[in-house]
Amino acid sequence: MRIFAASTVMPISSSPIAHGGILVENGRIRDVGPVERLRFDYDAPVTDFPKGVIMPGLVNAHTHLELTHFPSWKLRKDLDYSPRTYVDWVIQVIKIKRGLQPEELELSLKEGLRKSLESGTVASADILTDRRLLPIYDETPTKNIVFLEAIGQEPALCAELKEKLKVVIRSGHTRFGISPHAPHTLSPSFFREIKELATSLSLPIMTHLSESSEEASFMHDSTGRIAELLYPHIHWEAYLPKPQRTTSTAYLDSIGVLDQSTIAVHCVHITPADGEILKKRGVNVVICPRSNDRLTVGKAPLHLFKKLDIPMAIGTDSLASNDSLSLWDEMRFILNEFPGVFRHDELLAMATLGGAKVLGIDEEFGSLEVGKRADFLVLEVEDSMAEKDLHRLIIEEARIDQIYISGNHVN
Repeated sequence: MRIFAASTVMPISSSPIAHGGILVENGRIRDVGPVERLRFDYDAPVTDFPKGVIMPGLVNAHTHLELTHFPSWKLRKDLDYSPRTYVDWVIQVIKIKRGLQPEELELSLKEGLRKSLESGTVASADILTDRRLLPIYDETPTKNIVFLEAIGQEPALCAELKEKLKVVIRSGHTRFGISPHAPHTLSPSFFREIKELATSLSLPIMTHLSESSEEASFMHDSTGRIAELLYPHIHWEAYLPKPQRTTSTAYLDSIGVLDQSTIAVHCVHITPADGEILKKRGVNVVICPRSNDRLTVGKAPLHLFKKLDIPMAIGTDSLASNDSLSLWDEMRFILNEFPGVFRHDELLAMATLGGAKVLGIDEEFGSLEVGKRADFLVLEVEDSMAEKDLHRLIIEEARIDQIYISGNHVN
């Protein structure tokens, strides 16, 4: 049992506590409050950070950590060019991943896990393509919900993949979700089967939704670069759908795969009508603004999501489409690119408790509350600790001093 004290404790789920502390026992939070009360109530040693802020660790709601070494792979394979469109980028990713050895992906995933923890992320939703990498997650102290990726159009291959996913999930190796990649990369029947599988196993699904204008065109009339370049590149010409005259969101709703266990990522080209569907179905949204900017696909209508009170979390996506795995960088980017949409305290909540709620792990993560795992950050903030400026100072000026997982110092 130990008390951790700081100039300010920020539970996220409640107001900041000046001269606060948390009592940790057996890796969990037993009490939170003013440090003087904790000292009086408990006979426990105190670790004090008199100029610091204690806050919960961050929750990255969408990553592809196996792609962490993507920038160096581009150089090595002599494919280091800047894609002009989203489809060009997807084809570049496919080309680079072909021929990679398992040990290369293993090193990449390990580096991604390390970088994530280094930036203060204690839990994440990670999309995994190569299932041979699963044992690596056991080597990190952080919590990772592994969303097994599903892509496919050809019926026999889809059936084979579905059976493989069942075997992996039932192994109980880790906490799983399933990621049907996108509306245009799964046949309608396969998307429904994946959703039914997830439902039968009480798992969430995470899908990339309305990420690009190319997707919007394809879902409307089956034309554009997805039809002309991507489908031929992966030999899917025979599976080109008839024009559907709809949006990605309306399409997924029509095949019955949107509900409260659905997590939609990106959501850049979402119409007001789409937003109403997402709200009605209880879909959670993960935004990845820096990735959207890097791929020049546009900006998600964050004001619409906020107006509709759609639950939102923040993800970094991968280093194939971003400069870092830092949610701090993501929050600062949002403040600059979407002025006036979010307050600083709202962003901090989205990067912690909001992410935990979207991923269904808020009983353990996202805030400093009694009973939760003692995963927390100790921050150094140089400026005034006045409460009215604290959230801004944390996002814009704070530096991570120490990281604790289950009450143990890890950095």
